[in-house]
Amino acid sequence: MKCGTMNAQTGRNDNAMQQTLSVAIITKNEEANLPRTLASVRFAEQIVVLDSGSTDRTVEIARAANATVYQEPWRGFAAAKNSASARCTGAWVLSLDADEELTPELQTEIQSLLSSNPPVDAYFIRRRNLFLGRWIRHGGFYPDPKLRLFRRASASVITPPRFQDRPVHETIAFDGKAATLDHDLIHHAYPTLENYIEHMDRYSTLGSELLVASGKVSRAWPAFVWNVSLVPEFTFLWNYVFRLGFLDGREGLLLHLYQAAYTSWKYAKAWQSARTKTD
Repeated sequence: MKCGTMNAQTGRNDNAMQQTLSVAIITKNEEANLPRTLASVRFAEQIVVLDSGSTDRTVEIARAANATVYQEPWRGFAAAKNSASARCTGAWVLSLDADEELTPELQTEIQSLLSSNPPVDAYFIRRRNLFLGRWIRHGGFYPDPKLRLFRRASASVITPPRFQDRPVHETIAFDGKAATLDHDLIHHAYPTLENYIEHMDRYSTLGSELLVASGKVSRAWPAFVWNVSLVPEFTFLWNYVFRLGFLDGREGLLLHLYQAAYTSWKYAKAWQSARTKTD
């Protein structure tokens, strides 16, 4: 790890003094999740919450935790996350969803990392995805690494890290060196079936938009059968059986069944959208 120079007057590492952390969170009606998330990042020098029209106590909770709150109309996940990150002033940015929290071990690791000059410009963090309160360890749901911690500006990076502009499953585009942290963050993804079904309905609509944009609308009958029926079945078989999803109990069975249904909905909605446009 590269060491910084010592300040003769203060006796502190000059590079270490610059490693401030900003946390960027986007919200809409997250009063049930936000307190847990904010409590896990209290060590950060700055917390930025970008809210898009919450009607519950989300904004009140954020301000009570000394977060800086900005309000903007909803423009999509990537646009909102990029806007929140752009308002950060720390040397490093940690981008979180409102239903995520850092484990105590991860909090300690990040603080230790930023107490020196980190050797790379971005870090992936593994996620423990919880479904109906159970950590889903198999079937492709763990370790689920996401690039979430990154240097806001670096001479070694041509393009600053940004979330790619897509309707759903947004990821950060980054062209520099990255590493993976040792500890996890916890994703309180879907505490109830009702919550999961509502999200999958919305996400399948957004996913269908990507399919339509790429021309994958299953116009031919064989393509329709393959995408709407067979792909979901093979997806379930692969993740539940061969990737050991069955080891996650009843929750694992439900999750993989409904993930397969999500895949079917996505392709069916793309077909429906294309058919509507041609009628």
